[in-house]
Amino acid sequence: VQLQASGGGLVQPGGSLRLSCTASGLPPNSYSLGWFRQTPGKEREGVSCISFGDGSTFTLYSVSDRFTISEDKATNTVYLQMHRLKPEDTAVYFCAQDLPNWPRSGCRRRTETRWGQGTLVTVSS
Repeated sequence: VQLQASGGGLVQPGGSLRLSCTASGLPPNSYSLGWFRQTPGKEREGVSCISFGDGSTFTLYSVSDRFTISEDKATNTVYLQMHRLKPEDTAVYFCAQDLPNWPRSGCRRRTETRWGQGTLVTVSS
């Protein structure tokens, strides 16, 4: 499995960013993709994930009114659209892959979870 993430950067508070992650090496509709984030000294936190099997999703409640996850099955890509970004959203965001039932478990980190590289999101004026 290869996970290629992109889209991080510097944005002012209140701005928007879209993260992308493309998976390769997986059978179609057999997995979930999602995003975790991590700041120094803290554990990696599951933000959102989506099943490419049945389309079910999970998004962390604290960001659910600002972040939206979506998928493109044709390109095996997951997107995280982030609006009204706050300084506390600053983190390294990691793309991750898991089984199709992952959203039902709340996108928790599991032994089945596979990681891509992180992309830094900085929200600052």
